[in-house]
Order: sequence, then C-alpha cells, then structure tokens
Amino acid sequence: MTNDEERIALFLDYENLAIGAREQLQLSVFDFRPVADALAERGRVVVRRAYADWSRFDEDRRMLTRHHVELIEIPQRMGSVRKNAADIKMAVDAVELCFERDYITTFVLGTGDSDFTPLVHKLRELNRRVIGIGVEASTSALLPPACDEFLFYERLEGVEPVAQRRAPARAARAKRPAVVEEDPLAEDEQPPARGEEADLGVLVTQTLSGLSRSAGGPVLASMLKRAILRKDPTFSETTYGFRGFSELLRHLEEQGLVALSPGPGQGDPEVSFPTEAHDEQAAFALLRSVVARLAARSGPPHLSGLKTQLRKVEPDFSEKRFGYGGFLQFCKAARARGLIEMEWDEAADDYIVRPGSVEA
Repeated sequence: MTNDEERIALFLDYENLAIGAREQLQLSVFDFRPVADALAERGRVVVRRAYADWSRFDEDRRMLTRHHVELIEIPQRMGSVRKNAADIKMAVDAVELCFERDYITTFVLGTGDSDFTPLVHKLRELNRRVIGIGVEASTSALLPPACDEFLFYERLEGVEPVAQRRAPARAARAKRPAVVEEDPLAEDEQPPARGEEADLGVLVTQTLSGLSRSAGGPVLASMLKRAILRKDPTFSETTYGFRGFSELLRHLEEQGLVALSPGPGQGDPEVSFPTEAHDEQAAFALLRSVVARLAARSGPPHLSGLKTQLRKVEPDFSEKRFGYGGFLQFCKAARARGLIEMEWDEAADDYIVRPGSVEA
C-alpha cells in the first residue's frame, strides 16, 4: 500500500438511496456496482456499511452482500421513528470509526439527506475528506456544498435511468435541429454546448489564476482538479462529455485558454496560461489606448462595455490568458501600474475609467 493511497470508509443511508433511485430514476434496484467502481478510482475501500430495515429490501440485501457490504439492521419498532434511528446510528458509527481508525483518510456518505450535514462538518473538522453520493433530484441543496466532493448517482458510469433507456433514439434525433443531425459525432461524443463550454472555461481559468498566485510553484493538473472540487463539489468532467480531466485540459488547450507541459509524474501535467503567445504588456497598452480614445471622443468610459470595445480592436482578447480571473481584476492590475485610473460612480453603480499618467 502506498503512503498516499486513500483509505475509504463507506456509509450508506440505504433507504434514502433506494427510494431516490426508485422514485426519481425508475430503477427497481439501487445497483451498487457503479458506486464501487467510482470509489475504486479514488482509493481503497476498507469499510462498507449500509443501514436500513432490510426486511423491506430482500433483493437489495443479496446484491450488497455479494459486494461485501456489512448490513446494519435498523428494525421498525412500534412507536419509534425509524428514520431518525438510522440517521443517528450511522452518524455515531462514523464518528466512532473516525477516532478508532486513524488510518482512514476519506469518509463516503451515501445519502441526500441534509440531516447529515453536521456529520460532514464534524468529519472535516477532524481532518477527514468527505465524499457524498446521492440521487440528484432527492438530494438536499445544503449537502453537496458541505462535502469535499459530491457524486450524483445517475451520473456515475454504468447507471442508466429507465426513462432514459426507453427513449427511442429515433425520437431523440427527431427533436434535434437539422444541423445537429449532420454532425458525424455520436451522441455520447458530442462536445459541450457553447454556453456550457464558456462556463467550464471560466471555472477552470479562474481557479488556475488563483492557484498561480498562491501555489508558489507550478500548478499540476491534480492540484487544479482538487481546487475545482473545493469550489464545486459536484464538478465532474464527464458532465461536459470528457472521459477524464486530462482530456478536458487538452480541449481547453486547443481553445487557447491553457497551456500544458510535462509534469513530474506521468499523466499529471503542469497547467499554465499561454502567455508566451499573447504579450501581457501589449494587452495593457491596448487597454490604455482604448480608454484614451474613448475619453477623448465622448468622455471617460464606464467599465461595463469596455471589454467589448477592446475586442473591437483585438477580437481574441481575453484577460484569462494572462492569469486574471476577470476583466475587473485585469483593470485593477493596470491601475496598480498607473496605466489607468478608476473611480466609483454611485449614480451609474459602475467604475469610471480614465487614462493614467504612465504610458504603456
């Protein structure tokens, strides 16, 4: 066992998952195999426990036993609240295991119930990584942001909701615009839509920008992925049609948003901005010249719309190529260099921008 291998303890609030799979995904059984495969990619699972009144899940019980999951019985008793009993038992066992097994580095909680949010906070407070798993439509909005990573069950490899399986491919093709039908790519190989791709580019470049300033060294793809998950625990490159994070980065490299170079480990390249092809000083000079021209023509411009004016001169302008998370950040860097001046306009609720005293 390598020193950096994750040791995982899995706790399943099974009734929550099974009901979600049945009602939201129309699945007769919650298939454990996709969960096991997803966790195998993240580390070594040393504890597997599932909590439920198993008299209601005969078929599921046999399936879980084949996967070496320990079944914790939460029987239904007259006058008791079974749901709370399962939640309390699972939470107590998780915290107890956290203290008894200090070699466990990651806790995986299979549930969409927000009642487990305090447990997530406590485990993270005890320096454990927490991954959540739940059915998207039955997962509380409070739970995923509390976790280090959150996996929606229906997005895992091998899970296919019944409604999706029954949808005829012909009917699906008929709903597409004609231009899409001519695309030679298969349906599962389609690139992300333009809006989704723009959001993806912003997420990756903003995160890379922050890491570039704080890491104190090269930014590796693995570091970037972990930072993105800290921002959005539900992030998965498969949502955008990519088989892996490296494939996603290669796509962004083709778009000119990032640059990749060999890293210290195989499959973990260094990620940076392609600044060598786009001189930062030239971008600052462009900003100052556009501000000066607009100010001479019709008075100092507001920040809103200024980026559009720059792109009229240089259509491929993007501040993200120089490591800035946004256009405001780029302008503040130019102000710090004395190239422009910025003053807040209360009436317009925006900055007024003027040419600075320093020539670019």
